[in-house]
Amino acid sequence: MSDTAIVGIGMTPFGKHIDRSLKSLGGEAIDAALADAGLEKSEIDMAFVANSMASVVTGQVSVIGQSILRANGFSGIPVFNIDNACASSSSALSLAVQAILSGSAEMVLVLGVEKLMSSDRTRAYVALNGAADPDVIAAAGIDVTKESIFVVAIYPERLKTYADAYGLRAETLAQISVKNRANAGANLFAQYREPITIDDVLKSRQIVGPITALMCAPISDGASAVILTRKNRIAKSQRPVWVRASAIAMGGATNGVSAIRRVATRAYKQAGIVPSDVDVAEVHDSISFNEMLAYEELGFCEQGIGATLVDSGATTLHGRLPVNPSGGLESRGHPVAATGLAQIAELVTQLRGEAGERQVAKARIALAENAGGYSLDDTAAIAVTILGT
Repeated sequence: MSDTAIVGIGMTPFGKHIDRSLKSLGGEAIDAALADAGLEKSEIDMAFVANSMASVVTGQVSVIGQSILRANGFSGIPVFNIDNACASSSSALSLAVQAILSGSAEMVLVLGVEKLMSSDRTRAYVALNGAADPDVIAAAGIDVTKESIFVVAIYPERLKTYADAYGLRAETLAQISVKNRANAGANLFAQYREPITIDDVLKSRQIVGPITALMCAPISDGASAVILTRKNRIAKSQRPVWVRASAIAMGGATNGVSAIRRVATRAYKQAGIVPSDVDVAEVHDSISFNEMLAYEELGFCEQGIGATLVDSGATTLHGRLPVNPSGGLESRGHPVAATGLAQIAELVTQLRGEAGERQVAKARIALAENAGGYSLDDTAAIAVTILGT
């Protein structure tokens, strides 16, 4: 995959944008990516557009990509609409890479865009719960208009299983939230930037068990975009970051090996690296526990000692393996289908050395882990992407 490069990135600030449309949010991210790449719209020959929740929140069920792109000056190119829940835009990125490698396209736009905020907050909950197996929701007996199956049932069960096996302190989970908020303080695109303390996290509204509100990703609106091309199309003025690996799978443990670990193993093999080679990572911290669990599943530490990695400070901005320098889902925000590309945009910024106060020193290899939805008994869609200079 070393012939495929990201040459443009763009984002909107994540947050509450009730009065803005998908067309407006998507257009802003696209324009920023084009400007970053020094390209004109006419130079794009294919597009993948990721959205997951619009059918419920905005009422538009299909051809969202075409609607956004036509309104923003594009026409004639093939457009593919992608939905893989929270992993939608990272899945779209993988398809864009395949399109370039196959020779089907040479300059590809990938957009992730989402609106969850509206005058009727129940729509967001209904949409979010729509990313889970309906049989699981029925068995949980939750009110899909007021709470999320993921936060009140799925994640707490995983956390309890882990805690029963290895032990886990609420303070450790709070440390992750505090770290990510500190990182977000230097990110102008982040939804929440004000510093918080461990005490703030522990005293925020309790969700289930040790999980509190400040340990969870917020509801967000926003868009993110990247532009990819092949090696022979890169201009001298561009600052390419290479796609070293892109691995996608659905969940389901095999021989006791978690799905995320299996996908990560494939990605490491594609990139020709091992976990210790990674300099910086963005992981799917939909709750802070999920970030800690990702340390283990991605091979950054042994199983059962993720808390030790947290407590050591290794994953802080100036630790040996900074994780979520953008602020992560918890503080940067989580507009579902835009999240995967937001991770990629952050890592491209890091590898270019352009992250300012949140810059990771000597970053050369970066990893993004993005997961979404719930099917039967496991995460529905998992994506691990590895980038390099």
